[in-house]
Amino acid sequence: MKQGRRAVLGMALLGGVGHVFGGAPKPMVSGPPESRTALDAELTAIAQAPECQLSSMSVLAVRDGKVACEFQSGQRFIGTGGLPSKAANERTLYRMASISKMMTTLGLMRLVEDGKLALDADAGTYLGYPLRNPRFPDQPITLRSLLSHTSTLRDEAGYSFAAAKSLKSLLLPGGELHGNGAMWAPTAPPGQYFTYSNLNWGVIGTIMERVSGERFDRLMKRLLLDPMALHGGYNPAEFSPEDLSNLATLYRKRTVDTEIWDTAGPWIPQVDDYSVRPPARPAGIETYEIGTNATPFSPTGGMRMSARDMGKVMLMLMNDGKHEGRQILRPATLATMFSQQWAYNGSNGNTDNGLFNYWGLGNQHFVDKPGMQLVEGGGFAAVGHLGEAYGLISVFAADLTGKNGMVVLVGGVSSDPEVYKGKYSAMPRFEEQVLTALHRRVIVGKKV
Repeated sequence: MKQGRRAVLGMALLGGVGHVFGGAPKPMVSGPPESRTALDAELTAIAQAPECQLSSMSVLAVRDGKVACEFQSGQRFIGTGGLPSKAANERTLYRMASISKMMTTLGLMRLVEDGKLALDADAGTYLGYPLRNPRFPDQPITLRSLLSHTSTLRDEAGYSFAAAKSLKSLLLPGGELHGNGAMWAPTAPPGQYFTYSNLNWGVIGTIMERVSGERFDRLMKRLLLDPMALHGGYNPAEFSPEDLSNLATLYRKRTVDTEIWDTAGPWIPQVDDYSVRPPARPAGIETYEIGTNATPFSPTGGMRMSARDMGKVMLMLMNDGKHEGRQILRPATLATMFSQQWAYNGSNGNTDNGLFNYWGLGNQHFVDKPGMQLVEGGGFAAVGHLGEAYGLISVFAADLTGKNGMVVLVGGVSSDPEVYKGKYSAMPRFEEQVLTALHRRVIVGKKV
């Protein structure tokens, strides 16, 4: 595909929910001419499937180191109370859930390059107090173990806390939030056993604040967003009016605080609904002490970004850390970040029903093996991250050597993804279908 070429193809209305949309959104697809119409139809059908409708979707595919496809459909905001609906577009930002961990890691690796952090140092030296599992007091916890989910930290005691609460009171025995120590694994010392833990990234974000002296959300703007001219960030209260107007509300056909799904019912906003009032600053942030608790900004899941800007990040990674001639990260740094740190051997970790099998530093490795493939029939191995929260389903998967990749952002689901299971992986079925459509019709498709 020639650079800058775009096409607008057809009109898509999500089946069964047209009455709430107030007009049909326009999916925008670019790619090889012979596949654009077919891809448009296939993605639209996936979004309309009665088994699991998607409130909005924004996808991007990279082929041979260039953006070869963009597609948006559905509504970033579903009109209610007299407010009009707003269609998703190429600038729409989504709260990307756990892909945020990989973005946070990119910022952390810049601090490693600057000599402010070392991956194998005792992380407690950066926090200013011991970071030790009380059951293994002689085993230091390092950034490497935090980034690879082998730190022994667990989410059982929570992973997001008010700004006024210091993580020190959670992590140290006797602290106000420590309780019975449920945040610490009882077996296997640090570095040996994988358990996916959001709390790791609260600790990582706090360490980043401590060594930089900057609040996490603003630090990430300096380290990653501003150098690449990316929109969004971890704190909607500081977004520009343009970005805020393009922020997708996340939906489910499920009540907010319970697990009651009604696929025939209305779309229910879950997060990022600022249709009536603007986002508030995190409570207590005015008196927050930098370097004590970065969790109000959610280094683990709070990044908002568009698929288009995620594509810029993907291209930067494929181009040895360069973005528009500027070196964002060194090639050796990226090689370290995406090197394999953990592999499941049958007994050394919790795979979450086969979802997690190989891990780098802040990124998942998608190997092309039966039961864990990204696309039907195989043929695509990648690194990146998955995300799922509040109805959002997200994928960042990049073959850095072949320079092919896919970004998927789904803004809401009508059915429980745990019920609408995939056929050949641990992902929901619609996620498999979207990735397979992009792979077959764009990445493997005939070159132009």
